[in-house]
Amino acid sequence: MTDRFAVLPQYLIPKQALTVFAGYVAGRERGWVTTEIIRRFVAKYQVNMDEAANSDIASYLTFNEFFTRALKPGVRPLADADLISPVDGAISQFGRIEHDQIFQAKGHSYSTTALVGGDAALAAQFQNGSFATLYLSPKDYHRIHMPCDGRLARMVYVPGELFSVNPVTARGVPGLFARNERVVCVFESPRGPFVLILVGATIVGSMATVWHGVVNPPRGKQVRVWDYGPNAESAVVLRRGEEMGRFLLGSTVVMLFPAGPLQFNPDWAPGRAIRLGEAMASYG
Repeated sequence: MTDRFAVLPQYLIPKQALTVFAGYVAGRERGWVTTEIIRRFVAKYQVNMDEAANSDIASYLTFNEFFTRALKPGVRPLADADLISPVDGAISQFGRIEHDQIFQAKGHSYSTTALVGGDAALAAQFQNGSFATLYLSPKDYHRIHMPCDGRLARMVYVPGELFSVNPVTARGVPGLFARNERVVCVFESPRGPFVLILVGATIVGSMATVWHGVVNPPRGKQVRVWDYGPNAESAVVLRRGEEMGRFLLGSTVVMLFPAGPLQFNPDWAPGRAIRLGEAMASYG
């Protein structure tokens, strides 16, 4: 079965309604029913609860509370590298941006302008730069952390589709990450601007950031923009390794970096498992 044929049902199912329903169920306090759902989820996906700050399954009031669980202090040490992995997950793709094209899978690329919601001026800052696309599976820790120090300049909510973002769908749906709903976070760092994008997917009930809270819902058809100034009162400054957001049910993170001497970890390869805090890249 080809990947395009395998993803055909996703064009037909009511993805928006399914996602709204999943978000509703995941946010409900349902006592023993919630506990049983979590228990089965842990068993099916082999979630390592020994790493959780709270390993007591029965103590989580909602599935979302369990899904966005914190880790024990110290279980994800930060590597001595300029850029660290911001998540637990797997590498989908990474490498150079060819002019303005980001490689998705064999036969599929998409533009930086489309990814950031149509802002050509923002996209131009990453022409011939570097990108990394990281996939979070159901078993993974679902908080997102900073790959380096950064000051938030802008956040953009981009409405879109809600295709799955698993590897099969990435190979089968053209322009997947520039088609799905997403939250684009633009940061300034000592090395220049970078963008960290939270990409939604089927049954991803919502995405949240530490400075804003839940960004979606509400969902809409219009791009929404929040600008953050550099003055002390409105500035959002986060340090390398600090939490910046989370998925309520899992998805994908895409990062963009400007052209320069950035070199990715030589151990990295598409499909490789990664952990929060490991070395992602250095600046030569």
